[in-house]
Amino acid sequence: MRPIVLTPGDPRGVGPEVTVAALARVNVGEVWVVGDVAAVRAAGWQDASGRRLFAPPETGEPVEVAALRYATAACLAGEARALCTGPIHKARLAARGFPYHGHTDFLGALCGVEAPVMAFVGGGVRVALVTVHHALRDVPALITAARVAATLRVVDRALRTQLGLSTPRIAVCGLNPHAGEAGLLGREELDEIGPAIATARAEGVLAHGPVSAEEAFMHPESADLILAMYHDQGLAPLKRVDFGHTVNWTMGLPIVRTSVDHGTADALVGTGRARAESMIAALALADTLSKGAVEP
Repeated sequence: MRPIVLTPGDPRGVGPEVTVAALARVNVGEVWVVGDVAAVRAAGWQDASGRRLFAPPETGEPVEVAALRYATAACLAGEARALCTGPIHKARLAARGFPYHGHTDFLGALCGVEAPVMAFVGGGVRVALVTVHHALRDVPALITAARVAATLRVVDRALRTQLGLSTPRIAVCGLNPHAGEAGLLGREELDEIGPAIATARAEGVLAHGPVSAEEAFMHPESADLILAMYHDQGLAPLKRVDFGHTVNWTMGLPIVRTSVDHGTADALVGTGRARAESMIAALALADTLSKGAVEP
């Protein structure tokens, strides 16, 4: 079986530590670790059968960026079956001229995908986001019928083709409190989100809503995935349920990509307090998705 390729992320963060700890506790077959070799070895790396540790080709970029470039190319070429990523530090990369907001945008550019979708899995709940790293005041203008419908198509396809669900059910949140109260608290549900759901349903996507976010998260069992309109609407309740075990799953790419749900946590480096559960879960989900398995 082809390997999973893992990028530990920023060598100054906990990525190297959680990489080493996770690989000691999970068996997903062969794994290539591509990144800062010195940092990973300093975190306690042990050579073992089925594992490779190496640096990416020199590109003049930060090592974590070069590693992502190499790992994505390996997946696109069919040399690796999935990509699993550790945390990067967005501000540090931006200061060095990195022009993307994070992993998702960069991976979309590498794969030639204009609008990949950020999704998360944890605590028996799946959440995808229509908008991601935008100021809250900018979000309403970004909630268009075209954007919501496009996101629903991507999510539906990923749930079918990677997770193996035959008829995935998607609960679509409204943007406003109480899903707008029939226009009393805002018209985005009437003018944009509702029409997008109707378009998607006509194409065979089993979406329902718009529903209030509180209703969606009170009854997550009523859907296979909740589609949130903005970052904190979806991630605040999810991380309250299962922070530290949640997995970031990028939908819409021609490759399988999962990631940890946390940042570089610089203050935890070397303290022994960095937890590997999210990396373990990310590797396990990458294994499942790349095998085209049914729902785990």
